[in-house]
Amino acid sequence: MSTNHTCKYFGKCGGCQTPNLTYDEQLSMKMRKMISAVGKRCRVDEIVAMSDPTHYRTKIQAAFMRMGDSVQCGIYQSGSGRVIPAKSCLLEDEAAQKIRRTVEKLAHSMRLTVYNPKNGRGLLRHVMIRTSRATGQAMVTLVTGTSPFTKAEAFVDALVSACPDVTTIVQSVNETDIPLWLGGKQAVLFGDGVIEEQICGARFLVSPKAFLQVNPTQTEKLYSLAMEGAALTGKETVLDAYCGVGTMAIIAAKNAAKVTGVEIVEDAVADARRNAALNGVKNADFIAADAAEYMQKLARNKKTPDVVILDPPRAGCERKLLTALTHLAPKRIVYVSCNPDTLGRDVNTLCKGGYKVTRVTPVDMFPFTTHIESVVCLSREKADDYIRISVQTKDLKTKAN
Repeated sequence: MSTNHTCKYFGKCGGCQTPNLTYDEQLSMKMRKMISAVGKRCRVDEIVAMSDPTHYRTKIQAAFMRMGDSVQCGIYQSGSGRVIPAKSCLLEDEAAQKIRRTVEKLAHSMRLTVYNPKNGRGLLRHVMIRTSRATGQAMVTLVTGTSPFTKAEAFVDALVSACPDVTTIVQSVNETDIPLWLGGKQAVLFGDGVIEEQICGARFLVSPKAFLQVNPTQTEKLYSLAMEGAALTGKETVLDAYCGVGTMAIIAAKNAAKVTGVEIVEDAVADARRNAALNGVKNADFIAADAAEYMQKLARNKKTPDVVILDPPRAGCERKLLTALTHLAPKRIVYVSCNPDTLGRDVNTLCKGGYKVTRVTPVDMFPFTTHIESVVCLSREKADDYIRISVQTKDLKTKAN
């Protein structure tokens, strides 16, 4: 794994931070960061690496710009607002890149206008392409301004003819001044507006706005580790506190008595219910609610699940959620993290609340970046041990005062 990978856009686009390091050096750096964050709580397993760490991103976004008489499609720099007209990328799926280059050529040959943020005129803003390694399907979401897309039919015909793996094309209208925003009114121009991905034997329909990990190879490994930590035998009740579109909840449902997924975003809950139906899962419910408030309600009603799965955003878990979780006191917690710093903070809080860390496994989900995913397994301390620790802590505070 000591191969060097070079990128002529390194330092210009900002998409990756460590292509100047060998892959082994990247893995060592990430291991050190994980050990620093949670190593005092538990021995950290060797990081789960990729056999080929390139071209893993199955979701890519590229912004349009005009350069002279040509239409260019490249990487948007959030800091400067510039577009880097990169023709290739070390991280992006090669099939998705081919589609992106075709979209660029068609935009130029069909003389489609590019959106001008200064006056709000023009059509093309950015394009998002999602591919599925499992099914070979590809989705193109063309994000436009409010200008009419008069050549939509001709564009669709030409793109599908040039790229037969494109199974659906969606137009999304961005009326705001927010770059790379995917919201507002949407219209399906071709296909049914979704593609199918498969993870750990389960099927998931992916719409333009749906959240799904962008590295399917490592996602399988990450979620498999999470299921190992959940240690389900078919008798357990499971709460997935940040369920998103239901990926881990649906995978867990195969080996659980009952699964409840909680997610504050209503669109994601609708996707989760649809995905459960697609997989014939009948022992999973999905609820649109704040996870901390839902846990507080369960604690008041003395309905404690056996296992709680956490997969929070980079900011980690809110304090009120961790407080509610320690009051709820499930037997096991599986924490899927994308940020070692907030993971370390949250794990410390959980350990003070009566849990011990039993396993830590980092997963290299995003090679050539500084991001690290991991699975941390926690179990409830024995009741008498927890009481003893609590009493000792109170005694120390008393002496300190």
